[in-house]
Amino acid sequence: AAALASRVGEEIGVGEWFQVTQERVDAFAEATLDHQWIHQAGPRADAGPFGGPIAHGYLTLSLLPHLKECLPAVVGDARMVVNYGLDRVRFISPVRVGSRIRARGVLSAVEPVAGGGVQLKVTFTIELEGAERPAAVVETLARFYV
Repeated sequence: AAALASRVGEEIGVGEWFQVTQERVDAFAEATLDHQWIHQAGPRADAGPFGGPIAHGYLTLSLLPHLKECLPAVVGDARMVVNYGLDRVRFISPVRVGSRIRARGVLSAVEPVAGGGVQLKVTFTIELEGAERPAAVVETLARFYV
């Protein structure tokens, strides 16, 4: 834990770009029963405030496990990793269908936990290709047991 604590504030990596397609947005809408018109391809979304359909904020959030999977491991040989939750989530900019997003992670906090583990807070900025502002900023909590 001490070695990890010395890395607080360090960028742990940047993921690969991922394109958000209308098919993915439609599948997410079907799975969550969220069929709001701003997510549906067609004239109404095209004439709406975003100039076309956008991804659900929760879809963007749900892609985080994939977006961060190619980042380097912060904790080596953990026997178990548990998703402990989220501290803060903000959806900053809409993700238009066809856009590409990626995750940039910064180690924000390290705390020991009972049972020989360590809890890491990682702040992920979900970048939106070509945009000044990110799509989202997400503070994740994960517990690693070695």
